[in-house]
Amino acid sequence: MRNFVVLDAPSNLGLRPPAPGTVPGCYKLAGALREQRILQRLGAREGGVVVPPRYDRGDWQEGDGVFNAAALASYTRRLADRIERHVRAGDFPVVLGGDCSIGLGASLALRRIGRYGLAAVDASPDFRHPGNSDRVGAAGGEEVALATGRGQEDLTDLEGLRPYLRDEDVRFFGIRDEFTDDCAELVALKMPVVTVGELREWGPEALARATAQAFEIPELDGFWVHLDADVLDPTVMPAVDSPDPDGLFPGELVALLRPLLDSPHCAGLNVTIYDPDLDPDGTAGALLTEIVVSALGRT
Repeated sequence: MRNFVVLDAPSNLGLRPPAPGTVPGCYKLAGALREQRILQRLGAREGGVVVPPRYDRGDWQEGDGVFNAAALASYTRRLADRIERHVRAGDFPVVLGGDCSIGLGASLALRRIGRYGLAAVDASPDFRHPGNSDRVGAAGGEEVALATGRGQEDLTDLEGLRPYLRDEDVRFFGIRDEFTDDCAELVALKMPVVTVGELREWGPEALARATAQAFEIPELDGFWVHLDADVLDPTVMPAVDSPDPDGLFPGELVALLRPLLDSPHCAGLNVTIYDPDLDPDGTAGALLTEIVVSALGRT
């Protein structure tokens, strides 16, 4: 049995403010899942907290690149230090975000160790970059592009390790069918994209098993799983910043995650985007906790 370590990464540095004068509430994700006793239910060890810098976009304006870039770079290095330590020790980190920009910490950590893949379970591919958009700014919607070396150097080339992920080592699952036209660039780059409709057609468990096996090649040292709560349908997970319709349902998501997380080549998991501010009775947080616990093989 693997040693789970729960590590908090409560950063919201990569999201735009939900309203003027406010900050994104996803930094409360870790606390909400801990209140649901995720640590005890996983039988996990305490990994502590990597405290993020203050959220302050200053005088940033559209066209200035990624906001909070210096803070993001600093935080990515510190989070990578913690994740790297646990992976090298043979632990299985369960990293509770936070917005999706915390994925850069995992990607950098694993790049320091070797060559790793990424299974991104997300409603959208988070692949916005200067080559395909004039709206670059929020790293939470750009972290896969940044991790594969696209974007400003102060985030894409930390420690001279650009890219942290190779294009061919990235897989996307749960992308909304309505976003298919936006995935042409990914397909051209040979990054497999599986939409919600395709998951249902082919079966999430079968796809996950095939993917885990595909990552079992000599060139790779393993892979990481990124889970964005917005992959779920908003009827069961409304507490996200972009609750797009026609997402996965809990049973489908667990069936997808289990074979990936059960693989001996899986190095860890991060959970992102759930916003307790949008979930006053805690129902969505309880569901997300149940999904993570079940997907990791705990009851």
